[in-house]
Amino acid sequence: MDNDKPLQPETEDEIEIEPVRQSSDKMLYCEAESPPTVEKVKPARENSETDLEIEDDEKFFTTGQKELYLEACKLMGVVPVSYFIRNMEESYVNLNHHGLGPRGTKAIAIALVSNMAVTKLELEDNCIMEEGVLSLVEMLQENYYLQEMNISNNHLGLEGARIISDFFERNSSSIWSLELSGNDFKEDSAALLCQALSTNYQIKKLDLSHNQFSDVGGEHLGQMLAINVGLTSLDLSWNNFHTRGAVALCNGLRGNVTLTKLDLSMNGFGNEVALALGEVLRLNRCLVYLDIGGNDIGNEGASKISKGLESNESLRVLKLFLNPINMDGAILLILAIKRNPKSRMEELDISNVLVSEQFMKTLDGVYAVHPQLDVVFKAVQGLSPKKTIFLLTNPMKLIQSYADQHKITIVDFFKSLNPTGTMKMSVDEFQKVMIEQNKVPLNQYQVREVIKKLDEKTGMVNFSFLNTMKP
Repeated sequence: MDNDKPLQPETEDEIEIEPVRQSSDKMLYCEAESPPTVEKVKPARENSETDLEIEDDEKFFTTGQKELYLEACKLMGVVPVSYFIRNMEESYVNLNHHGLGPRGTKAIAIALVSNMAVTKLELEDNCIMEEGVLSLVEMLQENYYLQEMNISNNHLGLEGARIISDFFERNSSSIWSLELSGNDFKEDSAALLCQALSTNYQIKKLDLSHNQFSDVGGEHLGQMLAINVGLTSLDLSWNNFHTRGAVALCNGLRGNVTLTKLDLSMNGFGNEVALALGEVLRLNRCLVYLDIGGNDIGNEGASKISKGLESNESLRVLKLFLNPINMDGAILLILAIKRNPKSRMEELDISNVLVSEQFMKTLDGVYAVHPQLDVVFKAVQGLSPKKTIFLLTNPMKLIQSYADQHKITIVDFFKSLNPTGTMKMSVDEFQKVMIEQNKVPLNQYQVREVIKKLDEKTGMVNFSFLNTMKP
């Protein structure tokens, strides 16, 4: 009977631990089956897990995850990351800049195979290289809870792109958001990734910024965008696309039916590509956000883009910051929006452009037709001190002054503008009534400041927090 007692915990340990290993990827656990190392840690795991199992099944699960990671670290010969141990049952884990390397990443991947808590994982700047990304991809074949992952700036190169492309082709993971910025991807990498993405429908958000794609890469990406039916957000900023690659991209965008957000900033397109961009805006029916800042587009390019704005019915945000456009080009853009009764434009960013009082008068006419529009520019040249004060006056002080004069609360003022008399309005509707009301005349910029104070970041403004203010 005495000989039976020490055998019982060992049998229980085998029953409890082995299923965890069976559910993981075989390659990830090939080193974790080394008998000498397992024997060293076994007694501690037997004692802690058996005790916790009796007291609390949920605590047992937590300790099992922690011990699994510690064992993996020992086998990989790496120091455990205390932050990961403390947060491995949180939905968001940020391990950016932790110096994990390939082996430290493999230890993390082993622990995540059976993890059901983490849904977003940040691993930027850890020098994980192709070995680390292979471990992560193998983990993702087993883990169906992880949805967003950032592995930017990890020197993945061509071999890393090949591993990720194979992963894309499987369409078998729950990952829908993947950040791959700054991973030394060049033309060959673009070919692999785009071939895989042509048939992938799982990835919705992809960041390929700060890589080294040029014109050949642009051609591959254009071909992919023409047939991809999964991507809704794509970041290609800070690459090396020029005329040929950018035009190829635009050709692919014309018929794309899913992409709503595209960042092409800092690529140096020039005016030659603006004609193709104008055609994209004329033909594309789903793009909502387009950033083409820092692309050497001048007034000539602005004229071509404005042709597309005259008929576009989907775009809401157009960013042209850091392009050599002056006030003449800016006028072409805002008049194109004015001429389009179906325009849904909400933001035009030309925030490096100096404008005049005459421009402001023209802009007021545009706002009358499209009150939801917000044009962001640098400053107004030649304004008199009186008008400058009017533009910059705190709008909430003006509204408070009106409320004081009429012996009402500031909340009563806002509720009086709401047809339903409630404490909430949509941002679009609120912006429109604030421009149209004549109780407290405000310009577009003052209205924007009011919205910033009341915006819930859900598309609604809320007056309720002003309830404590006295008449």
